[in-house]
Amino acid sequence: MIQSFGWQSVQFLLQGLLWTVGLSVMTFISGGIFGLIFAIGRSLGPSWVKATIAGYIQLVQATPLLILLFLFFYGLSFFGLYFPPFAAAAIALTVYATAFLADIWRGCIEAIPRTQWEAADALALSGIQKLRYVILPQALRIASGPTVGFMVQIVKNTSVTALIGFVELTRAGQLLNNMTFQPFHVFLTVAAMYFLVCFPLSWWSEQLKEKKSAGRVAN
Repeated sequence: MIQSFGWQSVQFLLQGLLWTVGLSVMTFISGGIFGLIFAIGRSLGPSWVKATIAGYIQLVQATPLLILLFLFFYGLSFFGLYFPPFAAAAIALTVYATAFLADIWRGCIEAIPRTQWEAADALALSGIQKLRYVILPQALRIASGPTVGFMVQIVKNTSVTALIGFVELTRAGQLLNNMTFQPFHVFLTVAAMYFLVCFPLSWWSEQLKEKKSAGRVAN
């Protein structure tokens, strides 16, 4: 029986949107934790740590997200490891986000002038204290714009998880289209929902970049 597109259809898509936002937030938090550790390790660690992290970043950035998703959902089953769609999606997106956030934040840490490190040395601060009180607060201001911009990519990239059956917004739209046969109404609504999430983040990212540029000119 073919259903008509109405409020119940919108509610179904909103449920998918909640899963999209939830997966995005989980990805950003977990990828951010590992990304910060990797960024610090690549900037300040011994040579073998830097080389290992650099290799990981290059490998992940050169691999399509869809391939990572298939590896965790289908590939690991050959080794007896079975992940449900949500878990496979969360792991794949975390691996992906870790590599990109580590690279973004590593560049921001290394952008801090050497004089700031020397000033921290003059205050006899420990390595952790240097990072906490001097380096990371300044790196955070530099990284805020690119980081928020990358959050938009995370939200949009959750759509590939529809291919392993995870019912986020895109998959919800596919299922609803199969029930209503009204692709224009369905996917226009899906696009509008993505826009409502991504546009504020994009605008915020641009504002942060402009604020940073204005601060640089003022200095």
